[in-house]
Amino acid sequence: MWSLHPKYLDVKGLIAVWREALLAKHVLEGKTKGYKNHPQLERFKAVKCPVDAINQYLSEIHKEAVLRGYNFDSEKVNWKYIECKMTVTTGQIKYESRHLLKKLKTRDLCRFNKFAHVESFDTQPLFEVTEGEIERWEKN
Repeated sequence: MWSLHPKYLDVKGLIAVWREALLAKHVLEGKTKGYKNHPQLERFKAVKCPVDAINQYLSEIHKEAVLRGYNFDSEKVNWKYIECKMTVTTGQIKYESRHLLKKLKTRDLCRFNKFAHVESFDTQPLFEVTEGEIERWEKN
């Protein structure tokens, strides 16, 4: 799941992160047996209210989908979440931005050209950026 703001994602990326976040939500709610040990879940499990955090994360993906005219099911998000903040490192943002640009270059050249020269990528509003290397849960 991306720490970057969903505005940078191409349609395939936006759909994929929506699906991954929904699956993560089910895990955090205890509604599935699979996917429980996925490294990305560590950061959500580390916060005081992980279910609120994943709903907040999903809400931003949903907002981006609506802006683009896509029909993501708003019923999948518990809109009564309590806002929270999570941290993400500068190294992680740098890693994700390079990774995303590689994907965009092959999947959506127009979008790649739009963002190729961005010096500082925005994060999902859920995240506050702190100095540091790539997150330990990231698969290199």
